Amino acid sequence: MKEKLMFEEIINILLIEDEEFDIRRVMNTIAPFKDTVHIDNYVSNGQDALDLLSSKSYHYDIVIMDFQIAGGLMGEVLIEKIKGIDPTIQIIVITKMTVNISDYNFAHRLLASGAFWYCTKYPVDIDEFIYQPTDFMLSIFNASEKCRLERERARSNQKLKRNIEDILLQKRIVGNSEQIEKLRDDISRLAKNDVNVLIRGASGTGKELVAYNIHYRSNRKYENIIIINCGSIPNDLVESELFGYEKGAFTGADRKKMGLFELANNGTIFLDEVTELPLQTQVKLLRVIQSGEIEKIGRQDKLFVDIRIIAATNKNVEEEVKARRFREDLYYRLNVLPVFVPELKKRDGDIRILAEHFLTHMSIDMVKQKPLLDESAYDELNKYSFPGNIRELKNIVQRLLFLDELHISAAHIKSVLGYGNMSFNDEDFIDFDKINKTEPLQLREMEVLVREKYFTYIRRKCNSDAEAAKVLGLAPPNYHRMTKELGIK
Repeated sequence: MKEKLMFEEIINILLIEDEEFDIRRVMNTIAPFKDTVHIDNYVSNGQDALDLLSSKSYHYDIVIMDFQIAGGLMGEVLIEKIKGIDPTIQIIVITKMTVNISDYNFAHRLLASGAFWYCTKYPVDIDEFIYQPTDFMLSIFNASEKCRLERERARSNQKLKRNIEDILLQKRIVGNSEQIEKLRDDISRLAKNDVNVLIRGASGTGKELVAYNIHYRSNRKYENIIIINCGSIPNDLVESELFGYEKGAFTGADRKKMGLFELANNGTIFLDEVTELPLQTQVKLLRVIQSGEIEKIGRQDKLFVDIRIIAATNKNVEEEVKARRFREDLYYRLNVLPVFVPELKKRDGDIRILAEHFLTHMSIDMVKQKPLLDESAYDELNKYSFPGNIRELKNIVQRLLFLDELHISAAHIKSVLGYGNMSFNDEDFIDFDKINKTEPLQLREMEVLVREKYFTYIRRKCNSDAEAAKVLGLAPPNYHRMTKELGIK
């Protein structure tokens, strides 16, 4: 049975040598491995080698080259030019200049320029083979393995790069207004720096979208970005969620829990509504920013992380600091590079662009034909103040699609906004002063009351349940379920 070779894949080699004597010695040395190691071409000068490598006619894994060859293009300069064409190609240098094995300066320059390894041609009494043929062949096999690994890494990086480009396409910031162009410039500037960022803006303006764009354009783009809404975590669970805990740290801690800061190590953590953090947690967050140290519940040893922090809030942070609800030192640590996200009503011309964007994508997602909005519809949208900003515009577009109309007019816009041709009577409003004067209703009870009043009002103005569902932007099954829950049906 034929013995299995170390490498089953073919190793393709370009030989750069201007002496027939040394070409023969190289060929004889690799001859026992001819099934695996192929010298596809050989040239006698550096320029011919570069032309061959640039032509893409051949696929080379390794270049074996004499250090001193004819033509003037040789040595470190030639090595650097080869690496410039394909950095994954491994270069083995054969030269008589290393006969003095104590010439460390020469060896250092050779490897620093990009060579994988080098060996000497001499002593000259070996006529048939390269000096130390075993070391020579091992260097070829090792260089081939390094070439393979580097090409796999390059393919992986290319795939990651494409994935990131896809994410940025999905998370792109839509709009052409002067305010948005400035925001894009701010994002580009912030992505080049690795300092903390505080994003400020009203609810629904797209602060999380800005955080995604900063992260995926930064040097941390290949690492995780962890999104946290600080206001959604109960106060007694904030620290364990952010920083984690060790097994046995408290009753019920039957296993170790990694905190979100650990999961974001080497990447980015986005703290949305950061002003909602309890003061005690703010102290620990300040410690992470100052020293990178996490105080993990039940852990005695220090735990360090390398994280970029992007925070966001819709509140007036300065007022929160004055009211002592937010630490002043933490504010200054987070507010290194502030960025402001404009409200939709201040983005001149962007309402139309955003509406078209949402209509295109949501009609595909909902498997509906994209409707056409006439100028009166856009005029009506432009007159609206959009207190809910982009998030509200997205919801309005979704309600328009539920109308199943192919042509959207101003009347349809007024309808989904709730003030179309319908007129409110006094009986349609709620007099809050008359409701439990001595003890106001809880928020949930008031929400049910308002919803019941509004559902009743809409149904009274419509000819059918289906029409009422469309006006409210609800699917008919959801409309029927909600009216039953409210006791209207």
